[in-house]
Parts: sequence; structure tokens; C-alpha cells
Amino acid sequence: MEFKKDLGISEVTLEKKAAFKNFPMVPRVVFGSGCFDQLGDILLSKRKHSEAPFIFLVDDVFEGKDLVSRIPLLFNDQIIFISADEEPKTGQVDILVQKIKEEYSDLPSGVVGIGGGTLLDLSKAVSIMLTNKGSSTGYQGWDLVAKPSVYHVGIPTISGTGAEVSRTAVLLGPEKKLGINSDYTTFDQVLLDPDLTKGVPKEQWFYTGMDCFIHCVESLEGTYLNAFSQSYGEKAMDLCKEVYLGDLEDSDSRDKLMMASWHGGMSIAYSQVGVAHAMSYGLGFLLGVRHGIGNCLVFQHLEEFYPEGVALFKKMQKKHNIELPTGICSGLTSDDFDKMIQVSLGMVPLWENALGSEWRNIITPEKLESIYRKI
Repeated sequence: MEFKKDLGISEVTLEKKAAFKNFPMVPRVVFGSGCFDQLGDILLSKRKHSEAPFIFLVDDVFEGKDLVSRIPLLFNDQIIFISADEEPKTGQVDILVQKIKEEYSDLPSGVVGIGGGTLLDLSKAVSIMLTNKGSSTGYQGWDLVAKPSVYHVGIPTISGTGAEVSRTAVLLGPEKKLGINSDYTTFDQVLLDPDLTKGVPKEQWFYTGMDCFIHCVESLEGTYLNAFSQSYGEKAMDLCKEVYLGDLEDSDSRDKLMMASWHGGMSIAYSQVGVAHAMSYGLGFLLGVRHGIGNCLVFQHLEEFYPEGVALFKKMQKKHNIELPTGICSGLTSDDFDKMIQVSLGMVPLWENALGSEWRNIITPEKLESIYRKI
């Protein structure tokens, strides 16, 4: 590396600089009521040629609805409807990638995800696996992706998960629930159209919004906290309070929650989440509990770690008359608890953020089981 010497750059200097994470951000974003109708113009400039389609992965709740007729199809573009009843799985990603490769001789011009966190994460994962070999299970972890993904666009139809802005695509695998965390995961383009979130069922609106709220609590009270994360987390927290404790008009509520989701997702880019997320991964892996409600089920019992956040959560829950289900873990065996605990304890960065480097002295399998048994 003679050029380094010529430039006066030492190995020590490079190592010191590399200590700071160089995170990607979504390079292009459109926000505003009705902006979905700009999608056609945006995709036109990214279309490689007529034989390289755009693949639209769309929540099947929109099948037969007006939104589908507004999707700008050209040439051999394809819409694939996906059920969001279950969280995305590695096997599902692999099947979709195989299907696309078998049907088209060329790589797609891009992948467009339209839906909530499940569809957005699925779209990110498919876009990565179209250009990387093997199964998606081999990429669950941090910075394992070698090749850039195909162009991919995220269009959220519910707000709260932060999936539209994050560098992870969380997947359920045969052995773990873990994201594909990489610089190539982040969307190339996002469209934030608050009109698309009209008609979301109240319970789902609450659970998904609380995912954002819990992001903020865990980021703001974590040991990884810094000015970057704090600035986004505090703004997202303020917006969540306006939406869930204020009396906003519907349009204002949609706008603000969409931006809370964005800021909440950004708050963990240079930080991490914490106890609730680590434990909800166990629920998701073993029982298939959806992420938003899983976070709520755990968070209600975390006064020991987040006393102010839990108090505020319960105040929001009461205001909107949300009854969380009970007895989720009542019929589980010792082996079941062990599996959930193993998955949860595997989320090392989350525990370090929540409790510091000595977290193993605080969190034990017995401690986790005692919390799971309350759910």
C-alpha cells in the first residue's frame, strides 16, 4: 500500500477512522399526500430495458383495491401479492428469488415493496438475494452481504416500524430471528404518502406505532446513546406523544406518525434497541408473534428497566382502550422457554445497548423466563 505512504496516511490513522461506523441513509425520499402517483416517473429513469421488469411485492390486503390500479406497470412488470399475517421468513425470501430468476432471463430493474414492515423487510431481503449467492439464512447477521442489491423502493402503508429507513431486513430463519444488517439493505428510494395509511385497524395502528415509541425509549435510555441518535429519538418521541396522547385531526395524525416512524428508525442507526426488542425476537421465533404486538407484550413488564417509558406506554394504552392479549406463554414447555431465551440472548448488541458490557451479570436465563411467564 505504497500510495498510503505517499499521501502521508498511516495504518493507525486508517484504523482510528474505521472505528466510526459509516452508515448509509436513504438517498432519495418523497413525502406528501398523493405522492404515490409520482412512482411511475421515478421508476422510468431506473428501468434498464424492456426485458428487465420491476417486481412489486404488495401486501395482499390491497388485492382488488384501488391502490393496485395505480401501480405503474410497464412491459413485463409483475405484482406479487404477499400475506403479512406472518413475519417474513428466510425460506419465503429464497422461494421468491428462485421464482423471479426462473421467470426472467435478466435481473429485474428493481424491487418495490408496498406494505408494512413485513413487506418492506421482505423487499429488502429479496433485492439483496437477487445478486448474492446461496440462501438468505447465510446473511442473517451484521455486514455479511458481499454484493450490492438490485435497486429497491420502499412504500410504507402503515407507520411505526422504521423499516422504510433502516439498514436491516428482519427475517425468521430455521434457527434464529435476525436481520440482514448491511449497507446494501437500505432502500434506494422511499415514498412517504400519508394517504396510504388510511383505514389501518385501530389495534394494528397502536401496536405498530408503539414499535416506534419503544424504539425511542430503548435508544434514548441505552448505553450507545450519542447526539446523533438522541436528536432523532427525541423528535420521534415528541411526535409519538402528539399522536397517542393528543387530539389531532386524522390527517395530522397520519403525517406526524409517518415522520415519527422515520425519525424512530433513524434514531437506532447510530445506536441500538434494547430489552423489549431482544425478548420479542424470542416470541416471534417460537410463536410467530408479530413484531409490534410482541414488543408491547414484553414492554408492559419492563418497569425495572424503563420505568418512565412503561408508565407512558400504559397511559397511551388506556387512552385508546387497547387490551393486550394474555396467556400467550401459559402452555409452553421448559424446552419452549429455553428456545425463546436462546434467541433473545443471541441479540448481543441489543443487550449491550440496554445494560452495558456487563449485561450477562444482570440478565440470566432465569430472569428472562420469569418475564416470559408473565406474558
